[in-house]
Amino acid sequence: MAFNLCLRTTLAAMAVFSTTIAGASIASRASEPLNVIASTGIIADAAKQVGGERATVKALIAVNVDPHSYRQTRSDIVALSKADLILWNGLELEEQLEDLMEDMAKQKTVVAVAEQLPKSQLLETVEEKGLHDHGHDHGHSHGAEDPHVWMSPRVWSRVVEVIRDAMIKAQPASADIFKSNAENYLKELTKLDSYAKKVLSSVPEQSRALITSHDAFSYLGAAYGYKVVGIQGISTLNEPGLKRIADVAKMLADNKVRSIFVETSVAEDNVRAVIEGAAALGQKVELGGSLFSGAMGEPGTYEGTYIGMMDHNVTLIARALGGTAPVKGMDGKLSLLAG
Repeated sequence: MAFNLCLRTTLAAMAVFSTTIAGASIASRASEPLNVIASTGIIADAAKQVGGERATVKALIAVNVDPHSYRQTRSDIVALSKADLILWNGLELEEQLEDLMEDMAKQKTVVAVAEQLPKSQLLETVEEKGLHDHGHDHGHSHGAEDPHVWMSPRVWSRVVEVIRDAMIKAQPASADIFKSNAENYLKELTKLDSYAKKVLSSVPEQSRALITSHDAFSYLGAAYGYKVVGIQGISTLNEPGLKRIADVAKMLADNKVRSIFVETSVAEDNVRAVIEGAAALGQKVELGGSLFSGAMGEPGTYEGTYIGMMDHNVTLIARALGGTAPVKGMDGKLSLLAG
């Protein structure tokens, strides 16, 4: 009897000890910052804004690297295996990472943030037949959604909410912090949207045509009433042929377009070819400057944030197409534009 009593006492003590250790382990994990891995710097920037000090965030795809063509490295796989939460865009933006993300989803929480948006907020890819006004006519549908959702601050605000909710689910103990940070950041995005609308509406209506390396700006066109053409189409993996180059050159000449834009993460050879083609048709076209499309600016700079990259884009577009915008942008922080 004494032995049985002793044994029960010992087992009870061991159970209490095990419960205490397990509880301490859970508490320890809850007190640690959430480990978030994002595919692109743009998604990572939103996660940093929401997470603050309660999250460590890393982007897989480096600055000035095209997300359409990026392939994972061994270090990427190691980083993903240690993550608490994995965020990627989806909608075929990271075309070469899809199999990896599907495999990771079997063992980790993986969220394709753009795919969580309501269908009503997504644009369909189009077959360009001319200078389509994406604010009113989506052209000839291919039946697939355009993945470049960050080009509209209003649409991106919804993505930020998706990211916030995913982070809260991954670490409920930090919910209040994530909610507060997201609320403050959403106010900044509203301010950015108002600034973009103001400066882009200052461009004469007949000049509101945005011609770029590839079709990454349809959400911007839809948001602010601009006609948009991408030389390469929706993906940079689709190299345009000579006919496409000639068609865009003729388009510029027919519509008397004076400026065309390159992108920081896309080679500018095709843009140069279009400019030469337009010149042969008697239309002088100048480079309007370099826009951020699939990647932000250098880390540690204002342009290395989502708000900074979009401030740069809309300020540059407005100034190049004959509108009015301060050379240093919304809050006087831009450093890349000439005076």
